[in-house]
Amino acid sequence: MTAAVPVISLSLPADRFAQDFGASFERFGFAMITDHGIDPALIDAAWTKARAFFALPEEAKRAYHVAGLGGARGYTPFGVEIAKGAKEVDLKEFWHVGRDLPEGHPLAAQQPNNVWPDEVPSFRTTFETLFAEFDRVGGRLLSGIARYLGLAPDFFDATVQDGNSVMRLLHYPPVEGPAKGIRAEAHEDINTITLLLGAEEAGLEILDKDGSWLPVAPPPGAMAVNVGDMLQRLTNNRLPSTTHRVRNPDAGRAGIARYSMPFFLHFRSDYPIVTLENCVDAAHPNLYPAPITADAYLQERLREIGLKK
Repeated sequence: MTAAVPVISLSLPADRFAQDFGASFERFGFAMITDHGIDPALIDAAWTKARAFFALPEEAKRAYHVAGLGGARGYTPFGVEIAKGAKEVDLKEFWHVGRDLPEGHPLAAQQPNNVWPDEVPSFRTTFETLFAEFDRVGGRLLSGIARYLGLAPDFFDATVQDGNSVMRLLHYPPVEGPAKGIRAEAHEDINTITLLLGAEEAGLEILDKDGSWLPVAPPPGAMAVNVGDMLQRLTNNRLPSTTHRVRNPDAGRAGIARYSMPFFLHFRSDYPIVTLENCVDAAHPNLYPAPITADAYLQERLREIGLKK
């Protein structure tokens, strides 16, 4: 039988959820999560606001491109981001919402404040609310991972407090004719875990251990969740940051745009990523003996994917 990424309900008892979720992460680096509790009306409003923004004229959108930030906030135009090692840019444009920190906060230098478009009513309130909801659900998911790894359920709370998490609003325009590149070339995520809404539209695939590509298509309203490189590093590769891509649509869907909303949950910028002791033994020597802060790791990777020079 073909392997399939499990669909897991967040309403399960905590220990049962932790076991099922952690096992899926260890096997696939991915899971599909239902019953996450984010209000469907809020999600619908977010789709409406995202479509309205990306429908604006190019000049209007580019007014929100902030030079020098590596795409950390505001708008990143079509054809800018490129996967590490890829030859063609991804066929997408996107908007980033981050965490606003108060003036004088010790991490403010690594986390610039948001910019907001004037042209779309309630854009700010909608996405500030959704950001907070992603943050809440992400905390519950990390608690499950902590339990699976034999850690205290609140182990990750301090590691992500005021963390450099980013919500990305993604627009993949229709693909017309033979295209150079694909919507998102094969890559791994940089962050701790990613929570993704919008994967119901076909295209998201993960590279399985045997080299085959497996589709990830959550039930309507559910989210795909995956391990990022920072969590892979922390767990000494016990939880793998799996290569994934968004392939171009089949001919019948080529004229239809694709929208998605990943939430890249990050550690605090100053968090030192030190391999967990209980993920190291004689059979699994420490692959990452030199600690690195989350921000130093992020900046290194942003340069690799073309968002920073």
